[in-house]
Amino acid sequence: MPLFIEAIRGALRDALLEDERVFLLGEDIGHFGGAFGVTKGLWEEFGDERVLDTPISEEAFVGAAVGAAWMGDRPVVELQFADFVSCAFDPIVTVAAKTHWRSGIRLPLVIRAPFGGGVHGGPFHSQCPEGWFVGVAGLKVVCPGSVEDAYGLLRAAIDDDDPVLYFEHKGLYRRLSGETVGDGHRTPIGRGRIACAGSAATVVTYGAAVDLALRAVEGLDVEVLDLRTLWPLDGALVLESVARTSRLLVLQEAPRSDGVADTVVSLVAREGFENLDAPPAVVAAPDTPVPFAPELEDAYQPSVERVRFAVEELIAY
Repeated sequence: MPLFIEAIRGALRDALLEDERVFLLGEDIGHFGGAFGVTKGLWEEFGDERVLDTPISEEAFVGAAVGAAWMGDRPVVELQFADFVSCAFDPIVTVAAKTHWRSGIRLPLVIRAPFGGGVHGGPFHSQCPEGWFVGVAGLKVVCPGSVEDAYGLLRAAIDDDDPVLYFEHKGLYRRLSGETVGDGHRTPIGRGRIACAGSAATVVTYGAAVDLALRAVEGLDVEVLDLRTLWPLDGALVLESVARTSRLLVLQEAPRSDGVADTVVSLVAREGFENLDAPPAVVAAPDTPVPFAPELEDAYQPSVERVRFAVEELIAY
């Protein structure tokens, strides 16, 4: 069965084969194959004009990608680490997100952002910055939690005529495997999925935390909802699940005051309050930078034990 990293590479290769407007750019993605090896072999197959190595300047190469998309190409940017998306915040939020609204021009741009901890990268290479972009009008934000969606969401993002941030958890690259999907497979943007059905509580999560949630609720009658798209949120699916279970827990690796948790909780508080039999719960990292020491990082991140305890407390309320 293919690994998570192989599904991403396969999606890039299939998109390059099918559409000559697609090209890749980023630091060390050519001959070296990328910091994590995601693009390994693509430079040899497609050459310098389709797989471009860039200087270490996120603002510059994301800005160049915005210009290329403006002119009709379909660039796919790789950030070595999602942490450094902050360097390109202006071209993403000020320019890319507002181009269609301002000028009527479509902007088919994908930004791949390897994120998350568990690899002992310390505070500058382990962040979960997806929450910085949730709620920004004109952007779409996706985050696969399965091999099938790693392929399907990336193909859908490249097809999309709007700028899409594609957050891929680097801890899943060589740990998660799944079923092979055909090159026509697309995961619809804006639609979540029920990863595990249940009736006693709903756990809403995304990315690497999907696998964590499934392991934590094993043996319990708990529903696990994989958001897949963080913005625009599939609010209808969240509300339908909570209407069935009457209890909500949001799980995220991002710090408690960041990420997507507050967006989900506020939605349920506004539109599903009457269905709740217990206060919504959140399991997340604390509001601190990611520690470098392995034992501190292990304590910092949500664990199977923490999630299991929180779910059992929620059910017992």
